[in-house]
Amino acid sequence: MATNKNLAKTASKVAVKKSTSVKSKSVQTSISKKSDAGIPLSLVIRRRIEAQKARFHANDNISKFIQPGELDGLVDEVAEKMQAVLESLVIDTESDHNTKNTSQRVAKMFVKEVFNGRYVEQPTLTKFPNVSRLNELMIIGPITVRSACSHHLCPIMGRIWIGVLPSKESALIGLSKYSRLTEWVMCRPQIQEEAVVELADMLEKKIKPVGVAIVMDADHFCMQWRGVKDRDSKMVNSVMRGAFLKDPNLRREFLSLLKKR
Repeated sequence: MATNKNLAKTASKVAVKKSTSVKSKSVQTSISKKSDAGIPLSLVIRRRIEAQKARFHANDNISKFIQPGELDGLVDEVAEKMQAVLESLVIDTESDHNTKNTSQRVAKMFVKEVFNGRYVEQPTLTKFPNVSRLNELMIIGPITVRSACSHHLCPIMGRIWIGVLPSKESALIGLSKYSRLTEWVMCRPQIQEEAVVELADMLEKKIKPVGVAIVMDADHFCMQWRGVKDRDSKMVNSVMRGAFLKDPNLRREFLSLLKKR
């Protein structure tokens, strides 16, 4: 009888503990939901990133920290703050029919178009086996690129050429994927020097070629539209990896072919 009473007491304590634990979790969830309510969505996303000790610079992709449906909420938040910018610029958006919905349009443009490469996942790549064991130079381009400098958020408009020297074991990807990957990298605020390096890193990782070469030629509106206002200045830079860096003949062939395009 004593043993049965002890078992009953033990079972009762366990049930109480489980109940308390469930209630505690429920309360924590409720508190979490309440604490998120009223907090700007950008701050909620920022906290997720900081909890993982991840970086979120202007040219970083943060898609894995954004939950389904949150981009629309982010657009609304940016629109609200953009409206405040217009008001601080002393623009009467109430009576000026041209700027009445400008804040919403600009917010949507930033989040879903020109800076979209920050907020969406990398495009999926279909890889094909190198059945023919191709190992000759391939050049893709010019690929039209649109970006923005992270210093002034002014447009960067230009072209990119990609040179690939596959090995017999390299994976091959469709030509359109080079354009999609390039656009994904470029649709972020950044500087041209870092953008081409990031693109080269990604291509090396994805297709594992013997060599990768990238040349970018672009107009920078932060120089043409403001500052010195020199509309004829451009920036051209290149990244050479693997065989393109080691073999001057291959590099010369690649660069000479670009001049003919």
